[in-house]
Amino acid sequence: MKPFNLTNPLAAKRPVILSISLVMISSMLAACGNAGSSVSTSAPSTAPLAQATASAAPAASPASTTATKAVVPATVVLNWFAEPEHGGNFAALAKGFYKDAGFDMTLMPGGPQVSSTQIVASGKAQFGMANGDDILVARQEGIPIVAIATSMQKSPQAVFFHKEDTAIKDFGDLNGHKVYVASTASFWQFIKKKYKLDSAQEMKYTGQLVNFVSDPKALTQGYVTSEPFTLSQQKVEHGTLLVADSGYNIYAGVYFTTEKMIAEHPDQVKAFVEATVKGWDYYKDHSEEINPSIQVKNPDMGLDMMKFSAAKEMDFVFGGDAASKGTGVMTKERWTEVQKQLVDVGVLKTAENIDKVFTTQFLPKK
Repeated sequence: MKPFNLTNPLAAKRPVILSISLVMISSMLAACGNAGSSVSTSAPSTAPLAQATASAAPAASPASTTATKAVVPATVVLNWFAEPEHGGNFAALAKGFYKDAGFDMTLMPGGPQVSSTQIVASGKAQFGMANGDDILVARQEGIPIVAIATSMQKSPQAVFFHKEDTAIKDFGDLNGHKVYVASTASFWQFIKKKYKLDSAQEMKYTGQLVNFVSDPKALTQGYVTSEPFTLSQQKVEHGTLLVADSGYNIYAGVYFTTEKMIAEHPDQVKAFVEATVKGWDYYKDHSEEINPSIQVKNPDMGLDMMKFSAAKEMDFVFGGDAASKGTGVMTKERWTEVQKQLVDVGVLKTAENIDKVFTTQFLPKK
């Protein structure tokens, strides 16, 4: 992060697009060797986790036979460049939780030209991260992925305005204002319809804050875990409208895999989910220990901003249902509600059986 150039590389985060674009998967996979920690970058395997027993001579005693766990190369495609929003994954890698679970794990960074759903669906990676509505849209487009856990109980997506603009109190006050937003983002489709924002001026969102900063009547999309830090560095007093408060309350940073992976290697899926949840529970109290390993993969983001982001995201990760039901939990009611909202605004054509969209069977028992 370079907060003083008015360009926020984190600001272009993951708007949910109506149609998921194909990406140049092969070129991104070629860069996969730089995406992880000190882990293998060989092609991911789909061999089941197993116990391999060292060979022994027939006369050897039981004590001379050593059991070792087979280590399976695997990849997680993150939903953006490395940042504290992936703290649980980096903690699981740094503390050996993935290794203990039988994985030689690579964390592959995402970005604006990376489709985690396409890469996982192709079989080039076993696991990925995406927002909940991304997964619903992907399934409608015939991509057979399934949500298996979530990193955040609600999304940090927000709309920011200048505090000096006292006319802004709620989403309904956006009419007549310039709003820098991805026009096809699902959350924006929902807000526009619900609050009848017929006269809001949609401005092309580029990830830069300079236009917002220079116009005291403008608003911009962003994440409460990043933009407030950058705006404070610019001494821009701002207010925040959290998208989740509009009624559009998706799961964010959802972990997913394919239907095929679940059918053929449920043991691997369970091991991945348990290790990732363990990583998040560790990151909760040890974020400053883990953040330097995140910065290695994203040197533009300073440790001071990582500290800010980690603190801001804690309630998103560990609040809500997670507080009583455990880290990573998801509910049928929440998934059903979001699917209905997407059908209502025309993002989805039909509603499918929600039991095919997600599962909690691999989460650790609370």
